Amino acid sequence: MDARQMKIRAAAEALKHVESGMRLGIGTGSTAEEFVRLLAEKVADGFSVVGVPTSERTARLCLELNVPLASLDEMPELDLTIDGADEIDAGLRLIKGGGGALLREKIVAAASKRMIVIADESKVVDVLGAFPLPIEVNAFGMTATRIAIEHLAEKSGLTGEIAPRRSGDGLYKTDGGHFILDASFGRIPDAEALSSGLNVIPGVVEHGLFINLASLAIIAGTGGARTLAAKNE
Repeated sequence: MDARQMKIRAAAEALKHVESGMRLGIGTGSTAEEFVRLLAEKVADGFSVVGVPTSERTARLCLELNVPLASLDEMPELDLTIDGADEIDAGLRLIKGGGGALLREKIVAAASKRMIVIADESKVVDVLGAFPLPIEVNAFGMTATRIAIEHLAEKSGLTGEIAPRRSGDGLYKTDGGHFILDASFGRIPDAEALSSGLNVIPGVVEHGLFINLASLAIIAGTGGARTLAAKNE
């Protein structure tokens, strides 16, 4: 089974948790796109949902496949969000934002009663951090913000390059018009402490540590799909 087949398997298992009539947050990334394609097949057969996309990329795919959409302002309380992740640990702490949509992804997840993460086995880790942590920052004072993040990392015992994400000949810009710093820490032993520290740096708009948001993770591997549940589930 190749990587795409595993993503499809995880997406299919997640779709079993979607009920007709739900207000659904729809994530961003390659695994989330497989979920959209499967959801679209059910919608074509008469299944009723309204989705809130977490990125312009996801919105375009949903519109192309005729999945009904609303904005989060039009539908500010959601039943369920289904999204992918770049890393998942045993406590369902996540690193997200490899696709650049972390701000909208976190807003949508926080507006949902539940969040289900779909991924393949390669995304499961013992300690977060091998995947560079995306940190969305305001364009104004980005260098000062990066230095503040470097000071926080030093105090936290974290090392590694913190570099602006690039796209073509320039800097990558998010759907919200911000920039992203990718922090290659390697290991983040205390994700909660780092999250709290980043939250008080004024130039940080949001970061890719998703803590206490996911209630269930569906992990697909060569032997099938398994689930990881939050302790309170």
